Amino acid sequence: MAKNMLTTKEMTLVSDLLMYEESACKKARLYSKTLLDKSVAEDFSKIAAEHEKRFNALLNLL
Repeated sequence: MAKNMLTTKEMTLVSDLLMYEESACKKARLYSKTLLDKSVAEDFSKIAAEHEKRFNALLNLL
């Protein structure tokens, strides 16, 4: 099996994880834009960036 070949089950799991990471990123970005406490808003912005990194890493597996 080639290095980048994923089984059907692995593809399904990666797809599910992509949806979860995308959802978490969107929620964290929304919170970062709506929170009044700037410190907490910055924390959520960092959290969103981490979810985006994981999303992109998973996307590169496909």
